[in-house]
Amino acid sequence: MNEPKLLDRTGGAGTPRRLRDRLVTAAAAATVVAVIGVTNVLTAPGGSGTGPLPGPEPDPVPMRLVGFGHGAIAVPKVWGTDVSRCGTPRRDTVLIDDPGAVSYCDLPRPPDVDSVELAAAPPVGFQVDETFTVDGVRAERRRTTCASDGVCWGGVGLPTLQVWFRASSSTSADEVDRILARIAIVRNQVGVPSFRSLDESRSGTAYAKLLQQLGLRAEFRTRTSLVYKPGRVVSISPSPGTLLRPGDTVTLTVIK
Repeated sequence: MNEPKLLDRTGGAGTPRRLRDRLVTAAAAATVVAVIGVTNVLTAPGGSGTGPLPGPEPDPVPMRLVGFGHGAIAVPKVWGTDVSRCGTPRRDTVLIDDPGAVSYCDLPRPPDVDSVELAAAPPVGFQVDETFTVDGVRAERRRTTCASDGVCWGGVGLPTLQVWFRASSSTSADEVDRILARIAIVRNQVGVPSFRSLDESRSGTAYAKLLQQLGLRAEFRTRTSLVYKPGRVVSISPSPGTLLRPGDTVTLTVIK
């Protein structure tokens, strides 16, 4: 199986130096399907090579890929999924097109919590500060900024693949950049899209067509409801964000 290629930027003379440095580290750790290990190498000022010896490598961090279509991002396996309240992450987590991503109860974010949100459209506040490519695919970057409460966020969108990644952190701006440096193009895999990306009808027929366009198959199951109209998708399995092989089946539960 071909390994996914991590974020590889070209062009854009205005690329922030901090992010370029993070991308070099990410490119050297291209085995994100299994494990990403980060090594901190200490060097003497001026690059003389006579400084302290490299410190011990930390234990490798097991990673998992989540994505929509052929756009994905690697996150630690210990991260939760949709662990949030009022749209505010309570611990390190992935938010999969979470409809509660906008906080309605002004809940403060705990310290040292990192997260990344996947969406099929640009997140609120996304603006294009620079463009580059990820394995030949055009990408748009919203630079990382920090609010007065200490929460930093930035984003990367892959418009042609219809997926956007919004990383946020109450740890540091550097952590946001590290998260976004783990974006990959997975040409031999397909991330299950969210049915929440559909219009208000959330039509099972429309979602099945989307799956077909991505190279996946749809299998229908039905249930009754006194609330929703017939034909509406109410759940899917595997869950959104799961990476599958082309030709695999996604089971849709729709209202009959």
